[in-house]
Amino acid sequence: MTMQGWELQDIHLRRGQTPVFAGLHLQLHEARIGLIGFNGAGKTSLLRMLAGLDVPQQGRIVRQGETLHSAERGHAPSRRVGLMFQNPDDQIIFPTVQEELQLSWRSAHPGSSRAQAAQAVADFLQQRGLAHWAERAVGSLSQGQRQWVCWLAMRVAQPEVLLLDEPYASLDLPGQLRLAADIAACPQQVLVSTHVLDYVRDYPRVLWLEQGQLRLDGPGQQVCAAYEAHVRRLGIDQGWAQHG
Repeated sequence: MTMQGWELQDIHLRRGQTPVFAGLHLQLHEARIGLIGFNGAGKTSLLRMLAGLDVPQQGRIVRQGETLHSAERGHAPSRRVGLMFQNPDDQIIFPTVQEELQLSWRSAHPGSSRAQAAQAVADFLQQRGLAHWAERAVGSLSQGQRQWVCWLAMRVAQPEVLLLDEPYASLDLPGQLRLAADIAACPQQVLVSTHVLDYVRDYPRVLWLEQGQLRLDGPGQQVCAAYEAHVRRLGIDQGWAQHG
């Protein structure tokens, strides 16, 4: 499945004096795209730019023919694009699951009442067999459960694009499998940054980023295999195997 998507034109991004991207060009039209690479490769920065949280110092980010973010226009986070952070504690605001999901639902339905949001969230949780989560205190949840709350918040808001930054990191295996199944069922375009390659291996497209550059771009099976081979060679060269 292919859809209208993104075009990144001559993107330059710096953090302080540190360059992140220098002349990055990308077209992102596939329904499922994986992002892989070492820590610091630029995966999170790419997702943050697409979400409008970071603005490039040079270049334009275009979606469906419309310039969303550019050095000239600045940036504005869009309700049409949802970003799930690596750390759920950077995302969750309210003390209970119900309140957190209501915030997301109302952000997607401006002008709605609190009662409407409460009913919509109650119905959403009921459909998922999670009605008992509604009044749970976020502080009582495990890291993985808080990560799941962030995912539920995105699903209840129903943005047009889902950007997921290391969504599997805090989940146990059953949670990872549930999330993978949920992602597979989503009608939206989904971009997933992850170190857990098995969940993007079958994607039609995976981008391997290295120090802000696109090292390899292609079908998931091919790119993941090349990345794993590179890591193994690097481990042998640096003697990692001696410490196994």
